[in-house]
Amino acid sequence: MNVSMIILVTIFFPIFLGAAILFVPEFRSRNHLLAVEGAGLVITAVLTGCTLGSGETELFLFRLGDKLDIYFHPDSLGRIFAAVVTIVWVFAGFYSFEYMEHEREEKRYFGFYLMAFGVVLALSFAGNIVTYYLFYELMTLFSVPLVLHSRTKEAVMGGLKYLFYSLCGAYMVLLGIYFLNKYADTLNFTAGGALNRELTAGNEKTLLIVVFFMLLGFGVKAGMFPMHAWLPTAHPVAPAPASAILSGLIVKAGVLGIIRTVYFLFGESFIRGTWVQTAWLTLTLITIFMGSVLAYREKVMKKRLAYSTVSQVSYILFGLALLEPSAMTGALLHVVFHAFIKVMLFLSAGAIIYRTGRTGVDDMTGIGKEMPVTIWCYTFASLALVGIPPASGFISKWHLAVGALGSGTGIFTWLGPVVLLVSALLTAGYLLPVTVKGFLPGADFDCGNLQKKEPNLWMVVPLIIFAAMSILLGVFPNPLTEYIRTIVSAVL
Repeated sequence: MNVSMIILVTIFFPIFLGAAILFVPEFRSRNHLLAVEGAGLVITAVLTGCTLGSGETELFLFRLGDKLDIYFHPDSLGRIFAAVVTIVWVFAGFYSFEYMEHEREEKRYFGFYLMAFGVVLALSFAGNIVTYYLFYELMTLFSVPLVLHSRTKEAVMGGLKYLFYSLCGAYMVLLGIYFLNKYADTLNFTAGGALNRELTAGNEKTLLIVVFFMLLGFGVKAGMFPMHAWLPTAHPVAPAPASAILSGLIVKAGVLGIIRTVYFLFGESFIRGTWVQTAWLTLTLITIFMGSVLAYREKVMKKRLAYSTVSQVSYILFGLALLEPSAMTGALLHVVFHAFIKVMLFLSAGAIIYRTGRTGVDDMTGIGKEMPVTIWCYTFASLALVGIPPASGFISKWHLAVGALGSGTGIFTWLGPVVLLVSALLTAGYLLPVTVKGFLPGADFDCGNLQKKEPNLWMVVPLIIFAAMSILLGVFPNPLTEYIRTIVSAVL
């Protein structure tokens, strides 16, 4: 099998298998369903590994109209996204085997879960903006059922809000594609940008408005202010493993879209020093601070984590908006670190809900006595997100701060690090009280009737793996950092 065929199978195998789970009656047996789901996750992971280990290749699939190609080209940036997607999707999927037993309609959940896996891999491997946009829309359609899975009023409203916001953002991106088709030499992702200098001469003001709309459009999925409100509505109502991939991965589709737009289509030099860069930096810092404050004030555990995602993903966007090598390195590192950390936090919240039914932060008193492994994993991931050395979050935030100080962006050179520091303190304030209350409930707390409530290995093993990665990637960051620096040097 040649490399192009491996890419094709990697993308469409989970999509077709997920569709089969939805429509083939024989998969109604839970044992059959889990066997097929597990096999699908493992086979897709192996296929992805083969794609990542192969050399440079291209795959033309078909053409829309006269010149809009559906085309795949796994580059270094896409490969790192695909690797993170695969690791998270597989282990969160195995976690779901136990967690979803108490949910209804497992067949529907696992079917859409696999289909969304294939679509997000397609995003990672997309070679041009048309392909990216096509699968970006499909990702929304296949992930909405995961949000409204329980079909409660809150879940349905959360799913509809997610759909409405996502479509609004996608139409902003579509507007940009219309203009790119006219003013760019190619719609393929090209390091340094694809704009035609002769065609753009005299139309710079219009194209700056266009790129800003595309930033806002992709920023919807990434949770950037002012289009962030879907996250704290949709995440808490979804099953915990679905919340984990929404928060850890699907929001990163917006991040990847922004990287492709700024660095591979328009070119970073086109927006450097313009009002677009200033507005973008301003929105990211507002989002970082606002998300941290709202998370600090929130009392529902999963909603608190959703607000945290609003804040933390804008760390990434801030680093990208600085248009500076060290800051971009920190942003891409945070893409990886945040994915593992936030998935761990949502899965630990799900384990608590599954075993105890507790959903409020104030209800976590003594939880560390009942679920010590889960809460220790939660604690390690929390320390990493705060940025306590040597955990992974410290490495990415260090690069972001250094990049800001050397960016030459005026007020943002010092305001950015200040906001990051304040946000880190707020992050400690909204995550670590669960650990303190969990392990140190106080002298008046009755420990006599406590029972161990750890979930089984299907849920515990992914928790341990993600918690370990949250720490170890900070202790041994050099291989990943060097790989990311090669990506940055190619586009800046």
